[in-house]
Amino acid sequence: MARITRKELKTDKFALEVEHTFSFFEEHQQEIARYGGIALVVVVLAAGFYVYRQHQHTAREAALAHALQIQDTPVGTPPAGSTTITMFPTEQVKDDAALKVFSDLRSKYSGSDEAEIAGYYLGGIQAGQGKLADAEKTFREVAEKGNEQYASLAKLSLAEVYFAQGKVDQGRKIFEDLIAHPTVFVSKDQAQIGLARALLPVRPEEARKILEPLKNTSGAAAQIALQLYSDLPPQ
Repeated sequence: MARITRKELKTDKFALEVEHTFSFFEEHQQEIARYGGIALVVVVLAAGFYVYRQHQHTAREAALAHALQIQDTPVGTPPAGSTTITMFPTEQVKDDAALKVFSDLRSKYSGSDEAEIAGYYLGGIQAGQGKLADAEKTFREVAEKGNEQYASLAKLSLAEVYFAQGKVDQGRKIFEDLIAHPTVFVSKDQAQIGLARALLPVRPEEARKILEPLKNTSGAAAQIALQLYSDLPPQ
């Protein structure tokens, strides 16, 4: 999955665009189609990191930068003759390295913003590996201990995990709370789209009720609502 550059992470422009991450969802439709709801977890993590800005070169920031470098390292075989390109041989080797470095960071700098970000990435990796129980625990911890903004991101991810586990009522409850209490990181529209997408395969008529008003608005939310609406079974 594509990631934004270090330079872009430092700009106020990207921090202000947290509420407009629907375009990011659209650009990754193949991943979403492949992995289903769990892919949304990873997208949310990347979108949430837009707001992280490095103002000082602290030890925590250096540790996080190192962890993200590992997470961004591609998998495969370096080009013949290359001495500068580093790659992991397999996805499993990469995940093992990322899990260790994010876990160490989270433990060492517990309570910091960097630790919360590490928690998001840990949960995303665990979800991507199909370890839903572990992902649930990680996201729930961040949701309970993080500040309001970080907690909202963790709740959005946790709701997706609940739906993936078949815990529809628990997931819906979290989505509805986010809809009622939007934050800078998770807008009302984003939470509504997330709920509709999760309900679509299990409770399509409830998804229809959410999408009906959204598809008649404007902007990226309306475009995604129209796409999801087209996937609903005929009445």
